[in-house]
Amino acid sequence: MSQERRMRPAEPRASAGTDREFSTVSGMPIDRLYGPESLGPDWRFEERLGGPGEFPFTRGIHPTMYRGRVWTMRQFAGFGTAEQTNRRFHYLLDHGQTGLSVAFDLPTLMGRDSDDPMCRGEVGKEGVAVDTLADMEALFERIPLDGVSTSMTINAPAAVLFAMYLAVAEKQGVSFDRLAGTLQNDILKEYIAQKEWIYPPRPSLRIITDLLAFCAEQVPRWNTISISGYHIREAGSTAAQELAFTVADGIGYVQAGIEAGLDVDVFAPRLSFFFNSHNDFFEEIAKMRAARRLWARIMKERFGARDPKSWMLRFHTQTAGCSLTAQQPYNNVVRVTVQALAAVLGGTQSLHTNSLDETLALPSEASVRLALRTQQILAEESGVTNTVDPLGGSYFVEALTDRLEAEARAYLARIDDLGGVVAAIEAGFPQREIADAAYRYQREIDGGRKTIVGLNKYVSEDATRPEILKVDEAVERTQVERLRRLRAERGAGAVRASLDALVDGARNGGNLLPLMLDAARAYATVGEICGALVPVFGRYREVSFL
Repeated sequence: MSQERRMRPAEPRASAGTDREFSTVSGMPIDRLYGPESLGPDWRFEERLGGPGEFPFTRGIHPTMYRGRVWTMRQFAGFGTAEQTNRRFHYLLDHGQTGLSVAFDLPTLMGRDSDDPMCRGEVGKEGVAVDTLADMEALFERIPLDGVSTSMTINAPAAVLFAMYLAVAEKQGVSFDRLAGTLQNDILKEYIAQKEWIYPPRPSLRIITDLLAFCAEQVPRWNTISISGYHIREAGSTAAQELAFTVADGIGYVQAGIEAGLDVDVFAPRLSFFFNSHNDFFEEIAKMRAARRLWARIMKERFGARDPKSWMLRFHTQTAGCSLTAQQPYNNVVRVTVQALAAVLGGTQSLHTNSLDETLALPSEASVRLALRTQQILAEESGVTNTVDPLGGSYFVEALTDRLEAEARAYLARIDDLGGVVAAIEAGFPQREIADAAYRYQREIDGGRKTIVGLNKYVSEDATRPEILKVDEAVERTQVERLRRLRAERGAGAVRASLDALVDGARNGGNLLPLMLDAARAYATVGEICGALVPVFGRYREVSFL
């Protein structure tokens, strides 16, 4: 066999008597068999793999990985009022969860208050309603903030919610340098995929760089941005697009930090990532391995980072919400188990396993417990923690890792040609690519070329449904009344003064985090703090590129 033939991209193969094409969920063709020739003549162990805990970290960022410490089991939780979610937090901690992850409702995610007319019917429905410091205090009642690691999935108003969290720590007597956790704070992926924004991209980056500087000095253990591919994949991207656009966002944040005068080795070690684990077992493992190697080389070679911690891609994983089906929902337990195993074999640092009923409603306590038990069984019964990167050296896995990295690099080159990730977003490039990929995948499902068990194959009339959690409509009335009382009782003068100082800082270039913290201490609302900056920064309006 000639070298030219060996290096040609693998063609989809049909088995005898069928017209089935063998390809990944993302449509990447898969060959019948992989061997040494699949890696190419220039493949070198030291360059592509190395050891775990060593550059380029393909095999993991720690030498012992899960032999030294099992991944953090961080179940996403939040619904209704702060008191209701606080009870769920205590339930999860009592059942062995090792970190908290806060889901906020849509009004909070959009930087609006619960009594905003635009928010009717949405308060507490897809997460917890947080309007003021009083809600944040209730959310973490009897949870010492120096004893847990907290992740907050919040983006456009992330700095505001973080300021409220800091204010709770002050009230608990916990110094900022003892706080550990992660703020998602990834506004660029909002313009690409999730569509929850307030300000245009460039002023939004200014807020983020202010937060980078503030945390580097005062909250050194906090992960300041969780650069998220999860929502990019949920919007319909391929695995390679998820990898490429996530890394492109990371490059954009690093570049913004450097341009703001920050030393890359001061803030880069506190950047983290967030990936989706979809149905294709090997594609997901390869994606995560490729991500570590790609980021390590970019940080070292493109940005000149000297601290090995700046080269390390640390990431959280969540199983794929978009893969869950309302049809035969108990099948979702199996899907989530496979996806979680891929995340573990891919080397994740923390993991959320979706509950079987999440396609129907917010998860019930019983389904959350089963999702957590899934992780515990993987960690303590399956044996996958016994050795580091057990699939490393597999011809198939290494070839797939190389190919995903190559496809991601090709996307990154196109983004650079457009002038960087912000310019690419403004031109609609990633949005179009994702929309095209989502359309192709849906066509494959509709045509039966990709199987979704219980949806387009092995369909049954069984209408079994688990009991689901329902958020009472009274939650909104309770939250709005609480907000009304707080506004009447707080010091209106202190609120006004703090908001005026925030606006002045936005106009004159001061760091906004201490000013947001002052406003949080005065019990200014999320909507008031975010709204105060709109006259300075403007409000983003999306332009359709399709």
